Amino acid sequence: MIVVTAAGGATGTAVVRALLARGERVRAVVPSRKPRPELDALGAEVVVGDLTGDLSGALAGADALYLIWPNFDPGEATGAPAVLTAAARAGVPRLVYHSVLRPQVRAMPHHAAKDVVEEALDGAVADTGARWRVLQPCAYAGNLDGAVTAAVATGELPSPWGLERAQSFVDLRDVAEAAAVLLTEDDLDSGTFEAVGPDALTAPDVAALLTERAGRPVTAVDVRAEDDGTYAGRCRTTMFDWYRAHGFTGSPRVLTALLGRPPRRFAEHLADRFPPGP
Repeated sequence: MIVVTAAGGATGTAVVRALLARGERVRAVVPSRKPRPELDALGAEVVVGDLTGDLSGALAGADALYLIWPNFDPGEATGAPAVLTAAARAGVPRLVYHSVLRPQVRAMPHHAAKDVVEEALDGAVADTGARWRVLQPCAYAGNLDGAVTAAVATGELPSPWGLERAQSFVDLRDVAEAAAVLLTEDDLDSGTFEAVGPDALTAPDVAALLTERAGRPVTAVDVRAEDDGTYAGRCRTTMFDWYRAHGFTGSPRVLTALLGRPPRRFAEHLADRFPPGP
């Protein structure tokens, strides 16, 4: 049995799907009983669990845990190590943490939190027999789906990370498949694994691919992310400021090795998400 937390989100649902495709039994942990049609349709065991509370029921009999912490949540730096420690002490032998590419860039609060969690991993499993692994994804190609859809209609692709720096967008399906590898295969303990797409693309590069795909001109337009005063808002603005100054790129070699094939290109993501009309 493999336990996946935050399983109702896009990442969690994708990981559940990838595990079920491998024939694994999956327990999907969600924070409430509200309907989640995409997750519910997969056929996993869905249980309600509070990541800051008692997870002993959700962890019972688990062979592995995939810990996804809710995005832009200020409690991750303390909450995630507590969950990992509890899982190790409960006898879960394999712990996989969903981190982020370059968590050591502490100018971004959500990266800093994940860096703290990674630092705590050895202590979390000490004297328990549990072993850990970490997946560090780049920004998802799907993060742009809403903007891309609107850009086809308006001809403008807004870019809060500016027009000059590139990102190595990774397809969520590849991230989920890599997570399934870390959860089910041997000889990967104490490893941190980057999940990075094969193309380093600026916003104008994305607009050019969309122009080709949509058959109409699309231009990238520089916009600024607005801070709404919340922790999540601060995470978003500092993130885009960092991307604007430095980009967010990496090497696809590690992901290629995990998948046993090249990761999907951004053009493939566009083709799958936005097929041509009749």
